[in-house]
Amino acid sequence: MADDTPREDGPEDDAEPVPAPPSDEVAAAVLERFPDSVFHDSHGQAVVYVARASWYELARFLRDEQQFTMCLDVTAVDHLLDAGRVDIAGVDYERFEVVANFISHPRNRRIRAIVQVTPAEPSVASITPVYPGINFAEREVFDLYGIAFDGHPDLTRILMPDDWVGHPLRKDDSPARIPVTFKEDNPSR
Repeated sequence: MADDTPREDGPEDDAEPVPAPPSDEVAAAVLERFPDSVFHDSHGQAVVYVARASWYELARFLRDEQQFTMCLDVTAVDHLLDAGRVDIAGVDYERFEVVANFISHPRNRRIRAIVQVTPAEPSVASITPVYPGINFAEREVFDLYGIAFDGHPDLTRILMPDDWVGHPLRKDDSPARIPVTFKEDNPSR
């Protein structure tokens, strides 16, 4: 005989699901320090999405309190045409993401940090004062995506000519707008 009695011990239909605590202790420490951050496990790697206002402080926290001795890379992603973007609860997506990968040799750990950047205000704090080796990576992102790093010691183009207009890795940058002549081209044909 089926029991049709309503039960009080189950979750309500309207209740927001409570995310599981991060399995990574560094990510858990980040979420504790920066409560508006979101944790995501990406194929076994800890990823934290942080607010733009927390970007610089996150880098200092990882270096000073979590023993992350290196920032391996800073890059950007333009999601303008990304129809298959993974939906992660709690992340308010923008067109651009700035991504940094940090490593701790003493702890033998890695963590990836991601910050959302709007096209209307394409800038984020520079973490070069915290991790000086990331100087050229931030300049490359600035040059190719047009995302500025506030407080960077020398935010100038690194790959494109100084008078170049636009940012070639943006999805809306016009490809092949400047004809390229290769050495093997035969102009007589």
